[in-house]
Amino acid sequence: MPPATPERILVLVKPDAVERRLTGEILRRIEAKGYDLVALKVVVPTAEVLEAHYAEHVSKPFYPSVVGYMTRGPVVAAVVEGHRVVEGVRSLMGSTEPTLSAPGTIRGDLGRDWGTPAMENLVHGSDSPDSAAREIGIWFPELDG
Repeated sequence: MPPATPERILVLVKPDAVERRLTGEILRRIEAKGYDLVALKVVVPTAEVLEAHYAEHVSKPFYPSVVGYMTRGPVVAAVVEGHRVVEGVRSLMGSTEPTLSAPGTIRGDLGRDWGTPAMENLVHGSDSPDSAAREIGIWFPELDG
């Protein structure tokens, strides 16, 4: 029986992690788990990209602070591939709330609450294969097809 087709996930190393020079450590942990980086780029996101990415949150009161946070500097966007990669990477990242995230996770070891309007939690990972496909299309349109 051939191995299952690998999943893909979009990982964003957010501006706070880039500013703190944690990009290498975050990507190292993902690669050390055995997942493959299949696309990687550094980009300062535009409001349009963020509106597409966070479409379900555009009308929420916290949305402007998220846009301010995500556009304040570079983001490292990566497409990561592997068997059950969505579950695996999200487990590596830890809880979205860095203060409550378990030690041993990216957010648990490297994140904290800075008291800013937008939660600065270092990294984003798609929450399902369907979300990953949609998000990869937004951040990596050149991979379409």
